[in-house]
Amino acid sequence: MREGAIAAINGNLNRYTDPIGCWSCGALACKVSTETAQPWSADEIAVTSGAKQALFNAALALVNPGDEVLIPTPYWTTFPTQIIIAGGTPIFVESRHSNYVPRPPDLAAAITSRTKAIVVNTPNNPTGTVYDRDTLASIAQLARDRNLWIIFDECYGAFAHPPHTHHSILSVAPQARDRTLIVNSFSKSLALTGWRIGYIAGPKNFISAVKALQTHTSNPNVIAQLALLYHLKSGDSAFELGLQRHISDARTLGLSILSKLKLVPSPTAQGGLFFYLDLCALQRRAAGDSGDFNADDVAKALLTNAGVATLSGTAFGDPTGLRLSYGIDLKLLGRGLRRLTATLNEWN
Repeated sequence: MREGAIAAINGNLNRYTDPIGCWSCGALACKVSTETAQPWSADEIAVTSGAKQALFNAALALVNPGDEVLIPTPYWTTFPTQIIIAGGTPIFVESRHSNYVPRPPDLAAAITSRTKAIVVNTPNNPTGTVYDRDTLASIAQLARDRNLWIIFDECYGAFAHPPHTHHSILSVAPQARDRTLIVNSFSKSLALTGWRIGYIAGPKNFISAVKALQTHTSNPNVIAQLALLYHLKSGDSAFELGLQRHISDARTLGLSILSKLKLVPSPTAQGGLFFYLDLCALQRRAAGDSGDFNADDVAKALLTNAGVATLSGTAFGDPTGLRLSYGIDLKLLGRGLRRLTATLNEWN
């Protein structure tokens, strides 16, 4: 992509574009067509300034005041925030009791006459869970039966670790095409977090609404758009494959070290870039039945005593979880996880 960005700069291609992008929509439509095994056209794609803008577009275009949106817990913090900004109400559906995979009966039980959509995030941030085909098919059928939209966030789709496989929900349930919005970005798959380039795919009338909305928020960065187009047309996957190998090696190293935890179960880390620790046993040991201990305390102690930065699950609606990123240098990762393991094993 760097070559494409440099060529755009040297070519003085620095003017406004169409509000939802223009040059890369066709190439992105080809990408989504391959991933969903369905034909997509350029007018079903909107290029955005990263996946966050795509998610906010989805919320603002779909949700009216009083509408409810189902969000499995633990959740990425942007999901409920975007619903609230749009005037809606996030309805949290617990998944901790089912290995961080939402059970369709639990989702169904949370549906009311005001429910508008379900958020589906796989591979999941923060838990690293990858939803299997049966789960995706069941969620899609539930959405069809209850006339709900699906907001499908697959930003970590490039990182599903064998034997787990990432599936687009529309490759499993093509019949949900008319009620599904696909959100993705290149921040993770190409390690381009600062370039802010992503997209949303959906029905034409929805994309028209996104265009009307994005007209007043600005088109995506033109240099990033052209760099993305260059990458999509080149077909060169060497960097992506190298990055995936690095992430896989980091996961293997991390799981080896974390397997030595005594009071905390070793995470599965099925996909994405995160280890997610279940601190329930540690919580019981530290606080008994008092309930005044949560993951914030662990995160603070790890930072103070081990020099390791983690993210408390309270940010994700889970006071008993802890997220660790393994998308870093292997030597630093190993050093940090050994310190973390030693600190947690000595917890009192």
